[in-house]
Amino acid sequence: MDQKQIVKQMIDFHKTTFVNSFNAMVMLQDQTEKMLSTFMGQATWIPEEGKNVLNQWMTTYKKARDDYRKAVDENFKRVDEFFSTAEKAKTK
Repeated sequence: MDQKQIVKQMIDFHKTTFVNSFNAMVMLQDQTEKMLSTFMGQATWIPEEGKNVLNQWMTTYKKARDDYRKAVDENFKRVDEFFSTAEKAKTK
């Protein structure tokens, strides 16, 4: 088996593992956000400023999470392009 093909299979495995792990983390964070929102709605003793801080925090981590996912996807795409280009050059 060609070394480039082995490396490509390894990268595909890592990409699949990342996507599955990332999706599990997203589900966990979304569920935690729902629980926290329910708790904040029922907790009359939390001041409005505290609720606003928690809402900003949730917005910030969602944005950071999405930015991280985009960066990882972009780099996986670059690696795929690299191996596709190398494969095309080999067949010529």
